[in-house]
Amino acid sequence: MAAEPAPSLTLLHTSPVHVPVFDALRDRDHPGAVLRHLVAPQLLDRARAEGPEAVAEDIRALLAQEPQGAPGGPVLCTCSTIGGVAEALAPALGVPVLRVDRPMCAAAVRLGPRIEVLATVASTLAPTAALIEEEAGPEPVRVRTWLVEGAWACFEADDTAGYLALVAAAADAVTDADAIVLAQASMAGAADLVTTRIPVLASPAPGLAAALAAPARRKA
Repeated sequence: MAAEPAPSLTLLHTSPVHVPVFDALRDRDHPGAVLRHLVAPQLLDRARAEGPEAVAEDIRALLAQEPQGAPGGPVLCTCSTIGGVAEALAPALGVPVLRVDRPMCAAAVRLGPRIEVLATVASTLAPTAALIEEEAGPEPVRVRTWLVEGAWACFEADDTAGYLALVAAAADAVTDADAIVLAQASMAGAADLVTTRIPVLASPAPGLAAALAAPARRKA
């Protein structure tokens, strides 16, 4: 009997810092999986300036020209600002397009109705809050959002330690929540630095697992 082919996934990033993070998760949790990385920082720049919907056509054009590994291979968008826009393009592209933060937000809802969302860019706050409310469905949920002041400047200066320290401090300052959501994949390392007993959720590991488990679909 022929061996099953290794799962293949295209990842759409808006920063090159995500590439080694997801490669490390692949090596640790999904050995043998084939990851193809597309890095397009201009998508986040434009989405922050004009709104996420402004980059829909750019995303569609970028993904449409990719082979996406095996026919109909899935795509994982690792940027929370544009994830919802990318996800909505799946029917037009004919392949599954997943947003990295959906499994994390679903897990947050299961922990309780009081959810704090931390982000380092303001454009991420509304899409993440909306996704949590979508995952909650008819269940009542209280979502509060916080921008971690000064953190993005550290990120842009390649000060990863300073960036994660500010995020961790913001998480530790939360006192009234059932779950703390780190809205951006770049914030994930802060989960290892916190001292709070409130669960702190990050998106890369569950998002990658869900995307690799997604069935491929050929174009009609």
